[in-house]
Amino acid sequence: MNASVSGLRTLVLNADFQPLSWAPLSAWSWQQALVAVMQERVIQVKSYDDVLIQTPRQAFEVPAVVVLKRYRKRRHVPFSRYNVFLRDGFRCQYCGERLPASELTFDHVIPKSRSGRSSWENIVSSCAPDNLRKANRTPSEARMKLLRAPFQPTPQELDRIARKMPLVKEELHNTWLDYLYWSAEIEA
Repeated sequence: MNASVSGLRTLVLNADFQPLSWAPLSAWSWQQALVAVMQERVIQVKSYDDVLIQTPRQAFEVPAVVVLKRYRKRRHVPFSRYNVFLRDGFRCQYCGERLPASELTFDHVIPKSRSGRSSWENIVSSCAPDNLRKANRTPSEARMKLLRAPFQPTPQELDRIARKMPLVKEELHNTWLDYLYWSAEIEA
């Protein structure tokens, strides 16, 4: 196997040629994608230039972009730390400061000690100072105001938010770019 192949990923598009997910961007290992191509579950629409996997019997192009043959409808968004931060735009929901995920915390609007659940409707992103200031109180008791009430986002809402976030250029291979901006509005 070619050493330059080891870190390659394959962009996975739904049957409508949109990414399965924007948050995080849907990608498989090239091995998963090659198996899916061989099993005819996906269509390979783009391969990496000058990258081949050689077996004793034949050579295979490494898939850069694949499309599912059947449309996969996403019905819900998993409740995860990343998705909560994304829903909130990586902003503290008390002071509005935008922070990297490593500097954000979860805050239970109704504290856990008061039977507050860990759910979409009770968790918000918070900076550490505001989380400490609120402590074991409700926002009103702490005289703090939420920028927006917590809610469970749909996959489409989360994708809309993710598309507005800057993608990390190092994570995007140049062969993917034509497939990521088809739905973007054209500026006149």
